[in-house]
Amino acid sequence: MKPSRSAVFLAVLACCAGTAQAQSLGQSLSIYTYPANGQAGEQQSKDDYECFSWAQQQTGYDPMKPPQAQTQTASQQAPTGSRLRGAARGAAAGAIIGEVADDDAGDGAAIGATLGALRGGSQDRQRRQQQAQQANQAAEAQVGAAEDAFRNAYGACMQGRGYTVSF
Repeated sequence: MKPSRSAVFLAVLACCAGTAQAQSLGQSLSIYTYPANGQAGEQQSKDDYECFSWAQQQTGYDPMKPPQAQTQTASQQAPTGSRLRGAARGAAAGAIIGEVADDDAGDGAAIGATLGALRGGSQDRQRRQQQAQQANQAAEAQVGAAEDAFRNAYGACMQGRGYTVSF
């Protein structure tokens, strides 16, 4: 009985999985290992797989499936009422100015409310953008720290097995 093409493909894929994993790992985290004690390629693939798995267990980080930094945009944050507060302040100031300038507090209040709402909205947008930027930076730092922890765990494992490791 002759094996099917898909069975042969899966067998080849299974044999090469350790090598592909090592190449992907090296590309994503820039880790280079050298068999300092003359280990054969097959042994290096086995050690790589075991150290990769061990580093994942120790750190909870999988470089093959890195977490996506939860980026936020300013529009995803809830409004804070800055426009309403700005409109109220503007209306009050406009009413006073309108009354003093031409005895028409209503027109002054309307103009002041409009300008206050615009200013409040602008300030709210700026605040939300700053908060989103800070949240994004914190998320990126967290992912970077997880990558570093994984890299160090993997490197320690491979060095313990007699490989020279370079980051």
